[in-house]
Amino acid sequence: MMSSNAFIKIRWSTFLLLLPWSIFGQSYIQMVQIDSSDTYEDVIWKAAHVVPSERQLVWQQLELTAFIHFGMNTFTDQEWGDGNENPNLFNPGSLDVDQWVRTLKNGGFRQIILTAKHHDGFCLWPTLTTNHAIQYSKWQGGKGDIVKEVSLACKKHQIGFGVYLSPWDRNASSFGTEEYNELFKLQLSELLTNYGEIAEVWFDGANGEGPNGRKQNYDFQRWYQYIRNVQPKATIAIMGPDIRWVGTETGVGRASEWSVIPLKDSIINRCWNGVTDQSIFLPIGDRTEEDLGSRTQLEDATKLIWYPAETDVSIRPGWFYHQQEDEKVKTGPALFEIYKSSVGRNGVLLLNVPPTREGRIHPNDSMSIVEFGAIIRNTFKFNRISSIRYDQIDVSTILTDDSLETSLTLQKKDTITFEIITAEDDSVNLLKVQENIKLGQRVEKFMLEKMENNGLWSPVCEGTTIGYKRILSFSTQHGRRWRFTILSSRYHPAIAEIGLYKQY
Repeated sequence: MMSSNAFIKIRWSTFLLLLPWSIFGQSYIQMVQIDSSDTYEDVIWKAAHVVPSERQLVWQQLELTAFIHFGMNTFTDQEWGDGNENPNLFNPGSLDVDQWVRTLKNGGFRQIILTAKHHDGFCLWPTLTTNHAIQYSKWQGGKGDIVKEVSLACKKHQIGFGVYLSPWDRNASSFGTEEYNELFKLQLSELLTNYGEIAEVWFDGANGEGPNGRKQNYDFQRWYQYIRNVQPKATIAIMGPDIRWVGTETGVGRASEWSVIPLKDSIINRCWNGVTDQSIFLPIGDRTEEDLGSRTQLEDATKLIWYPAETDVSIRPGWFYHQQEDEKVKTGPALFEIYKSSVGRNGVLLLNVPPTREGRIHPNDSMSIVEFGAIIRNTFKFNRISSIRYDQIDVSTILTDDSLETSLTLQKKDTITFEIITAEDDSVNLLKVQENIKLGQRVEKFMLEKMENNGLWSPVCEGTTIGYKRILSFSTQHGRRWRFTILSSRYHPAIAEIGLYKQY
């Protein structure tokens, strides 16, 4: 008979976490306050109870999003334009955005982010804010609208649509003045009110001089509040309060990636300045160091926030299309290695796929994307585990159902062991494990072992953080009896999935 305190089985279809929930008088959603009276143990406990907002949870479960860098740079063969380009240079010969979306969806991508305006200031939609825009080009007689076409194609194929809008504008003469902040707000308004639901708004941190030689003091707080008002479901990424940059452009995340990180007084005091929405803060300071959320980093924090990492990389050496890079496209297997080091390290992969001057994804890129999607599907379609037991209780139906809607919350923190059986003569080389992040991120260290023929246990692989998803590769192993052990946690770990797989 099952012990009543062995674990708590959570079925989220009957548990409403989307409303703030209260513990000891505080609401725990995306951000918690550290009080001066809190002990070190109190801080760790609070860190274990920070959870994602609804929009962050939806975003995390996408796993794969695509960047589309397409614009003036495509036609000038540049990466960063100077803003002085002739609009007539923009003239795709056989634009097919439906081909973009079909290809990416076949590869498993669930969202597309379009560079509506890059640093050169050229706008891919008809705007009232500048003459450096698509309606001043000869393409489609000045009647074209790339943003509209991509948004409609995404809606047709039922994937998310997001926009990249560069705050840095090398064309705008007002850049460096308060007038530019208003111009940028108008551009945001055009994008966020004319193209249906926007899933993500992406700001990068580039901030050079404008044509007037001045640098801009971006009014991020006002922009964030506006986005929240008109597109409340949209995540605000990178230079934003929902999603942070992982710190590289290699597709490789941290080996220990915490979604819960501290904010300190020096940052907080510069964040809110009259803003009442506590989910809006300006990301100030270094977020690229190797350790962001360990116990050491939690010391001296005054707030803890859920602030997950997006891991970006381009399928080519550059971000815009360059013909000379046609033979340098990352292969499907190379993309799968990136998947394991991004999604498999508690992140979301943002893969850039730049269309050609003709307005299509190049065949080499398409082939890699489709192959990548097939590798993911084929690798993870069959969990080799036939039985998982905890405390002599079979929990297989909960931990191998490929769903975060069911999970186990274990009523202890350390040395929690799951006994695993795989089929006779089966072989595996991948471990996948997931926490139920609706309850927070808690595991700090784990390991996988295999029983050898002599009856002794031998280590196979080990890791630190899990979070939404952790994937570890190891040399192909044959065996029937395994054990997965959580060695350390911040609080009762909530495990949603455990899987052993074979990557061919």
